Amino acid sequence: MPPTIGSFTLAFGLVAIPVQMIGATRSHKISFRQVHTEDMGRVKYRRTCEADGAVLAQDEIGRAWEAPDGRLVPVSDDELDEMPLPTAKTIEVSGFLELAAVPPEYFDRPYFLTPQSEAANKPYVLMREALSKAGKAAVGKYAARGSGEALALIYPAGDVLVAHRLHWPDEIRSAAGAEPTADVDLADDEVGAALEYISAMGDLDMQQMHDQYAEAVQALVEAKVGHQAPPTPAEGEREEAGVTDLMSALKAATDRARADRGQDEDAQVHHMHERRATKKKASAKKTAKKATEKKATTAKKTAAKKTAAKKTTRKRAG
Repeated sequence: MPPTIGSFTLAFGLVAIPVQMIGATRSHKISFRQVHTEDMGRVKYRRTCEADGAVLAQDEIGRAWEAPDGRLVPVSDDELDEMPLPTAKTIEVSGFLELAAVPPEYFDRPYFLTPQSEAANKPYVLMREALSKAGKAAVGKYAARGSGEALALIYPAGDVLVAHRLHWPDEIRSAAGAEPTADVDLADDEVGAALEYISAMGDLDMQQMHDQYAEAVQALVEAKVGHQAPPTPAEGEREEAGVTDLMSALKAATDRARADRGQDEDAQVHHMHERRATKKKASAKKTAKKATEKKATTAKKTAAKKTAAKKTTRKRAG
């Protein structure tokens, strides 16, 4: 069962939707224990009080806020829960935007929102369907105990609403200084070769992605337990790092991608030419349409001017 993060009221206008926020991800991170290398004894950390040196149990530990002068002000869970904060128990929707309008670097961790009761089902589905038909996502705030307010992007994913925790705008560092430090000239054929490689790779199926590091660690551990030699990379698996001739590297990568996908090079090139031709035709049609519309607009304006001139002449004659 996914862990429950908390219970909230999702405020959709004047509609209140009782929901639970549950974890949408699970970790398969490899963890190692720290050991004493001489005797393989496990390393343990004890929580001790700096005032009297006593070793503390978890239920003896609280939290406190440290003032600038070093004083510690105790703060309990109950006090945090009772703060007069609108988002303490509510996910307040501040507005709506298109999902694509949120920069990828803002995304942090996803959660599922699930209705808390049968009565919550209808308003839950209403919000889900409204967001889906509008092509929008809701932006809201909620309070996470001990870590302050959090920003969330709420959007439909199949039959559920996802609340994707976001970084605050002022948490995103400027990218200044991360860009290349010198001007780079790219030839058209270099860009074309890169585009061909992307096309040859095709669309990625995310379900096929898996953690090879975890598998490699598992194989290493099993080999050591069985007193066998640890696995080693096969010949040719390790490639030299560094920048080589771009065109040659891209050509080789494209050929490999096509071979992996069982594509015929001539068919692929023909497909790319067809796609480019289709784009050119579409562009030509669009240009012709604009030209026709422009001519029609000009003709209307000319006719209007002539009509106005005739009326003026008649008035003068009268």
